[in-house]
Amino acid sequence: MDFGIQNKNALVQGASSGLGYAAALELAQEGCRVAICSRDAKRIQKAAASISKMTGAKVQGFACDVTDASARQLMLEEIQNNWGSIDILVANNGGPSAGFYDSLSEEQWNQALLGNLMAMKDSAQEVLGGMRDQGWGRIVFITSVSVKQPIDSLILSNTARAGLTGYAKTLSAQVAEYGVTVNLVLPGIHDTERVKHLHSDLADPALIARDIPMKRLGQPAELAAVIAFLASTRASYITGQSVVVDGGLVKGLF
Repeated sequence: MDFGIQNKNALVQGASSGLGYAAALELAQEGCRVAICSRDAKRIQKAAASISKMTGAKVQGFACDVTDASARQLMLEEIQNNWGSIDILVANNGGPSAGFYDSLSEEQWNQALLGNLMAMKDSAQEVLGGMRDQGWGRIVFITSVSVKQPIDSLILSNTARAGLTGYAKTLSAQVAEYGVTVNLVLPGIHDTERVKHLHSDLADPALIARDIPMKRLGQPAELAAVIAFLASTRASYITGQSVVVDGGLVKGLF
């Protein structure tokens, strides 16, 4: 299937490893020019070199904390000077700490809302002007199944990502007439560093996956394939949707 995004400019946040890295690799394989960022300069440059070597695509790596507005602006200016405006944004940031309502500080709440709501909102709005001008754009937010089925120990993530979902749904209606789609992908339990950290008490992956009907962890490439489809021309009539990729973990009908 031709996704029709060859030579499109994509920006993937949080892409030095895990789900972001997999999304960047998938888009590069589809022929996109891909800019990737993370806080760690050494790791993001290694990731960029790896993706470029595997795909032959043009890949730029940026050391950028997505919660830092000035750093995002400098990154966008360099991308635009080199390639032009962003066609595809995969907005992604690591999840906040686990904890319960009475164990979390005000600073932890502020950081969770900044990193998983406000920075994601700002990242989208910073690229929307170019998308509107050219009459085409794709924004995909990586959130979590917790917006469908809250996870007891992740009250920060549950709250911030639910807010982002409301924003994205509303935004999708406001920009649809300009050829811009806005969707969310909701990963379940995937084989990533964050999952291993959250489940560090369970050494056996089979124990982590015991509640998943498929009885295995998801692979980052499986989520990346959904992101690439949502970013494609083939998905031009899909917007405002929260797409669950979880091996059947979420029990709700909607």
